[in-house]
Amino acid sequence: MNFRPQPPDEEPEINLIPLIDVLLMALIFLIVTTSFSSESRLNIRLPEASAEAKDNLPSLRVTIDPKGRYFIAGEQLLNATPEVLRNALVRAAGGNKDPVIVINADAQTPHEAVIRVMDTARRLGFTHLTFATQQPSGKAARE
Repeated sequence: MNFRPQPPDEEPEINLIPLIDVLLMALIFLIVTTSFSSESRLNIRLPEASAEAKDNLPSLRVTIDPKGRYFIAGEQLLNATPEVLRNALVRAAGGNKDPVIVINADAQTPHEAVIRVMDTARRLGFTHLTFATQQPSGKAARE
């Protein structure tokens, strides 16, 4: 009896066709299920204000310092709650139904403080808002 295995006459081969089929199916699945999103990038160039403001409309000045404190008509508000801000705006506007609100905000002022003034004015029905700017200085101002 010969219990030793006989060497095969043919060499074993690896069939790559099923592997390629599986990889192609995985690739098709990934392509179909991928959601392509296009991100929009805005290129914003802020304007410079070189024209002088016209003071023919009644205006109400709201100043916000770098710490987020509010000053309406030169008087500091006790706190920054929307109720106090609303009452101060109504009192400063007097009988004027829609004054021009000029927001003087420092460059370091928190964004939330400016938005709070804008939102409070909108809720009161004041639709004319503007921001105070300064004249450009240096070389750009002379051109």
